[in-house]
Amino acid sequence: MPTFRTALVTELLSARPGLQRIAVRMPDGTDARAYATTALAGECAVGDRVVLNTTAVELGLGTGGWHVVHWNLARDELVQPGPDHVMKLRYTSLQADVGTSELLHPECDDPLDGVPVVACTVHSQVPVVVLAAAARRPGTRVAYVMTDGAALPLALSDTVHELSQRGLLVGTVTAGHAFGGDLEAVSVPAALGLAVHALGAEVVVVGMGPGVVGTGTALGTTAVEAASVLDAAAALGGEPVLCVRASDGDGRERHRGVSHHVGTVARLTSARPLVPSVPSEAADLPGVRALDVADVPDAGELLASAGMRVTTMGRDVGRDPLFFAAAAAAGALAADLVDGLVDGVVGGVVDGARGERTAPPEPVRPGDDRPVH
Repeated sequence: MPTFRTALVTELLSARPGLQRIAVRMPDGTDARAYATTALAGECAVGDRVVLNTTAVELGLGTGGWHVVHWNLARDELVQPGPDHVMKLRYTSLQADVGTSELLHPECDDPLDGVPVVACTVHSQVPVVVLAAAARRPGTRVAYVMTDGAALPLALSDTVHELSQRGLLVGTVTAGHAFGGDLEAVSVPAALGLAVHALGAEVVVVGMGPGVVGTGTALGTTAVEAASVLDAAAALGGEPVLCVRASDGDGRERHRGVSHHVGTVARLTSARPLVPSVPSEAADLPGVRALDVADVPDAGELLASAGMRVTTMGRDVGRDPLFFAAAAAAGALAADLVDGLVDGVVGGVVDGARGERTAPPEPVRPGDDRPVH
């Protein structure tokens, strides 16, 4: 059950569209930090009294030590009209009319025409995939689709903000109950279509926002959502690419080498996704097609050149080089697929016994669907 506490805003720490970070004085006199998703709670000022959701911090969860502003007691009302009738966070006290871009871009139903779709299982893979694709093929139009598997406000991602500021993303799409992207989608398949046909993406990177839920079991993790992403990409005529999670720095045996989650995703998907040959153990996964990727860009150099510091579970590239190398390989593979430098499947499957390509399935095409309500 949630815990709410009232605190006093003592300082404005930073702000950008959709997100405000503040310092607060808690009821017991201690100082703490909080953030407000301004699309839902509006902005705060020094001296305001705010209601905070303190649950995650008090449970010691990996939220970075930030409480969340639920309501600002300095205001009697907050009116921020949305564009139409499609709600996200439905049936919660924070449900909001964010609209849907499908109504403005019906071409999102069209096939993906072989565009590579890179499915990530943790948010920290995303920047490395994007940087590697840009380094491999300068000028590549890369879009990011954020699922609702973890953080819901896209504004919380410092990483995506930096990538966008540097012009490395042509745009973002938030799918499901995630919100705050340049475009809003009701579903991941629609988000893929929007990324390709509304944003003109040549590569689409898909993954949850900051945060991931894992239980130590094979199926009890948000990471399994990658299977449905890969299936959707293949069914819509895209090129499904699985970004392999691997580690030589994680203390947990189940994540050392190729993470057990990657094997679970490979088992759950029917898309026969492409995986890069880095790490080499990825080639042994059942139901995938491993492709050699030569001269993979060095992840440490990519991050240094971009002036970005990215960590995974607190480990940077120096402490977990394999994690970052695998993500860089996925980005390089996606870029090579755009130029036809490697032989992809283009939405089809590979016969596991003979290693021969079978005919790809017919991409899903628009039906007689009506606007969602």
